[in-house]
Amino acid sequence: MSVQPVVESLQRLIKLHESLLTLSKEKTETLKDGDTDKLQTLMLQERKHVQAINQVEKQRQQEVGEWASEAEIEPEAATVSVILESLEDKQEKIDLESRFLKLTNVLYDLKQQENLNRDLTKQSLQFIQMSIDMMDPSLKNMNYGNTKSQQQPQPSKRSLFDSKA
Repeated sequence: MSVQPVVESLQRLIKLHESLLTLSKEKTETLKDGDTDKLQTLMLQERKHVQAINQVEKQRQQEVGEWASEAEIEPEAATVSVILESLEDKQEKIDLESRFLKLTNVLYDLKQQENLNRDLTKQSLQFIQMSIDMMDPSLKNMNYGNTKSQQQPQPSKRSLFDSKA
């Protein structure tokens, strides 16, 4: 009842996520430079990484399910904590825990980097919108002063005194 296949899957996930983190850092620099062609290339590479991560994740889930059935644990309940508690081999515990912590740290770094990229993209879009607004001002901004609908009704031009005498 070895957990080694799960540890190997975690190691592959770590490598893929580290590579994705490197791409994300490149994307940050590309966003700063404003190079849209390189950005499209990086996004295509990211998509390929995500597909590979999904495949390895499915494989890891299958391996955890197989391990759980051998250990007579429900696959849905087979979390890292449960697996660590049920392992008897100390080296396997250390390997699994270290890989899990490493993957968690890489995922945290990746999330921070992607938040930065999202903020940079948002700021770029705000700048573009502001530039468009400055080039094509609305009609409201073109008129100065009150509009006719906002003007007070004009008093009649008739005098209070009738001047016929």
